[in-house]
Amino acid sequence: MSRMDRNTKNNVEKRRTTAGLTQVELAEKVGVTRQTIIAVEKGDYTPSVALALKLAKVFKLAVEDLFTLS
Repeated sequence: MSRMDRNTKNNVEKRRTTAGLTQVELAEKVGVTRQTIIAVEKGDYTPSVALALKLAKVFKLAVEDLFTLS
C-alpha cells in the first residue's frame, strides 16, 4: 500500500456502515486485515488496484463510487 494522495477521497467507511458490516467482516471478505481497512477508511493509505476492485465488488459499486479525485 502507499500513502493516500491528499487529493484522493474515499467513502469506504460510509458504504461499510450502510451495509451493516464491521471492519473485520469487510476485511475477511476482501482478504486483508482489519488494520488495512482502518488505514483505507482513515485515508492514510491508498489500496492497490486489486483491493479497490474487491472493495467495489463487495458493495456492488464501481471503483469510482468508492474512490474519487478532488
